[in-house]
Amino acid sequence: MGKFLCPLFISFISVLLCCAASASPWQTIGTGTSLQVDHGETFLVSPDTTFSCGFYPSGDDTNAFYFSIWFTHATDRTVVWTADSGLPVNGHGSKISLSHEGNLAFTDVNGTTVWESKTGWGKHTTVALLNSGNMVIKASDSEDKIVWQSFDWPTDTLLPSQRLTREKRLVSQSGNHFLYFDNDNVLRLQYNGPEITSIYWPSPDYTAVQNGRTRFNSSKIAVLDDEGRFLSSDGFKMVALDSGLGIQRRITVDYDGNLRMYSLNASDGNWTITGEGVLQMCYVHGLCGRNGICEYSPGLRCTCPPGYEMTDPENWSRGCRPTFSVSCGQQREDFTFVKIPHGDYYGFDLTSNKSISLEECMRICMDSCVCLSFTYKGGDGLCYTKGLLYNGQVYPYFPGDNYIKLPKNVASTSLISKHHGLTCKPNASKVMLVSIDAYRKNSDNIMWAYLYVFATIIGAVELVFIMTGWYFLFKMHNIPKSMEEGYKMITSQFRRFTYRELVEATGKFKEELGKGGSGTVYRGILGDKKVVAVKKLTDVRQGEEEFWAEVTLIGRINHINLVRMWGFCSEGRQRLLVYEYVENESLDRYLFDDSGTRKLLSWSQRFKIALGTARGLAYLHHECLEWVVHCDVKPENILLNRDFEAKIADFGLSKLSKRDSSTFNFTHMRGTMGYMAPEWALNLPINAKVDVYSYGVVLLEIVTGTRVSSGITIDEEDIDLMQFVQVVKQMLTSGEVLDTIVDSRLKGHFNCDQAKAMVKAAISCLEERSKRPTMDQIVKDLMVYDNEDYHPAYF
Repeated sequence: MGKFLCPLFISFISVLLCCAASASPWQTIGTGTSLQVDHGETFLVSPDTTFSCGFYPSGDDTNAFYFSIWFTHATDRTVVWTADSGLPVNGHGSKISLSHEGNLAFTDVNGTTVWESKTGWGKHTTVALLNSGNMVIKASDSEDKIVWQSFDWPTDTLLPSQRLTREKRLVSQSGNHFLYFDNDNVLRLQYNGPEITSIYWPSPDYTAVQNGRTRFNSSKIAVLDDEGRFLSSDGFKMVALDSGLGIQRRITVDYDGNLRMYSLNASDGNWTITGEGVLQMCYVHGLCGRNGICEYSPGLRCTCPPGYEMTDPENWSRGCRPTFSVSCGQQREDFTFVKIPHGDYYGFDLTSNKSISLEECMRICMDSCVCLSFTYKGGDGLCYTKGLLYNGQVYPYFPGDNYIKLPKNVASTSLISKHHGLTCKPNASKVMLVSIDAYRKNSDNIMWAYLYVFATIIGAVELVFIMTGWYFLFKMHNIPKSMEEGYKMITSQFRRFTYRELVEATGKFKEELGKGGSGTVYRGILGDKKVVAVKKLTDVRQGEEEFWAEVTLIGRINHINLVRMWGFCSEGRQRLLVYEYVENESLDRYLFDDSGTRKLLSWSQRFKIALGTARGLAYLHHECLEWVVHCDVKPENILLNRDFEAKIADFGLSKLSKRDSSTFNFTHMRGTMGYMAPEWALNLPINAKVDVYSYGVVLLEIVTGTRVSSGITIDEEDIDLMQFVQVVKQMLTSGEVLDTIVDSRLKGHFNCDQAKAMVKAAISCLEERSKRPTMDQIVKDLMVYDNEDYHPAYF
């Protein structure tokens, strides 16, 4: 009897130990330990309980589990890492175990190994989940020797201190979007779908420099720090709206392909988006699938072009399919074109032609059997014929139109047929039927016939869909939650305030921060405790609708070196703008401080400010949907944040210009004497080169620490700006050392190469207009001498 009791007793103790273990998760385990899914989900927990690791249920199958790490206290238990096999295990009998050889394995009920760490360091190997969310396997010969860690195998998420390096990439849960470093050392987002592969962020239409990136740092490292700054070795920087210590954050490539930063609200366990890589979701490739069109009107949605229908109404990314079939044997007379105003399909051009007419562009597409549509841009007469229709979008500032090639019988009914998608196009009345023959003969009969027949019907449909558009944006079940939250972020970051709100926020305009020609700036605190700068504008002659349209556009402009606009107020004669609050006031207060009470800017800070200002202006001049000329670039309009990085203020209200314009029309001179380009006085057409001139003056003032715009004293002789420029030119030509003009308060502590590059750039900016460089060229020239790392702890 005794010989049987002993084994039974041992088995009973083993069962008790197993049950005890399942009731209380481990913080560290050793070899020979295992957890079966039947006995509990949690395998490990971090010491501060922020993270848990173990069996995570599949959303599609309640009996299927993954091996994952998740945020313990998040409402949705957000997963930050999953074993990369992509295969779940059965909910009965599957287990996680650390073998006696030190190999961590995830096995299915039938004994199949689904995933393993492939480590074998002996019986004293341990596994732990750290407070950082990093699961580590430590070798038996040393407590500090990590032989494997989950941080080296990221999935779709980065946690603070987790590095993204040249060998790694983040992959969205859809499996179609990647964040990685390319061969040019630039951090990029790529769509890799079943049919096409394309890069969409940063914009492939611009060079790395134009995108504010550098190709010359080959370290290829990106990291999220504890204060909410996501920094990349190529110069990209994303800062959380709630930056600071003590908040749980993550960076995720979401299912919809956007790169977002999230912050966890500790009180309710919900996530808030506090940063986004792609601010206009329609620029994400693959979003609406083949033939689909992405647009914001009134909210984010996918629609189909005329003659097409949604392939799967439950899944945007599957795109649209044609409702017709064509063959190369059909006659060209069988086809016509339907115009999509301000529409385009990115890439996949069959041909590109310049300086041709719309009729010629039509003929080229009509004569090609494989041409499905073409995009035509007026002005330069640019024609792009399309062989595939991907990444379609409509946005009001695009200086061109797309023309869909359709059989005539399909085109004739497309104006009254429903668009398949979230909603029909609210501006469907603007879709026009265009016949190449009708265009050639200048006959309006066909065009007006269609428009008159359907005008009443389309107008009614338009009204219905505008009224229901908001419902479809946020209520339809097929909108990905991350996309919905992303759009909420875009819209909530810029809003219309009431005058009463801003009176209360500023304490009846009590604390004045500064005053300029366009108005006075006051410090304010909004209801959510956010500190803001409220600018009360003077002499605003725009009507309310015009003012609303202009500031709404400016509110969408976002760059690290531009002061962010949060909203506006327009009531009666009151016009106010609400900006982010920038802690260290303006550059002039540091450069021209005679009292000695201000901190002296170091040379490295000055160079960083000069480069940041150039980057901000380059963004305004070259990258906005509408170009922005500042017209008043001066130290007073260059603000400094807590890290003494430059943020340009007061941009946008001077003048906006559509991309097909090369000059700006002004009714009167703008700017500040000493910084204004000569063309203002000469009454010449104004373009972005006026900002380049002003930047040149500011650059000299950063170097000298003196208000050169109003004259400068050299060898006890007072000379004006142009005389000073001639002196500097002579010094550069003779190779003379520049220490006589560099701010004497620095006592010789400056980088000679950087000083020479800054002075050369400044002189080139002050040449006659045709010889001045562009701002993106200045950025490129200065970046060659940018030796300062963004974050010494990581790069």
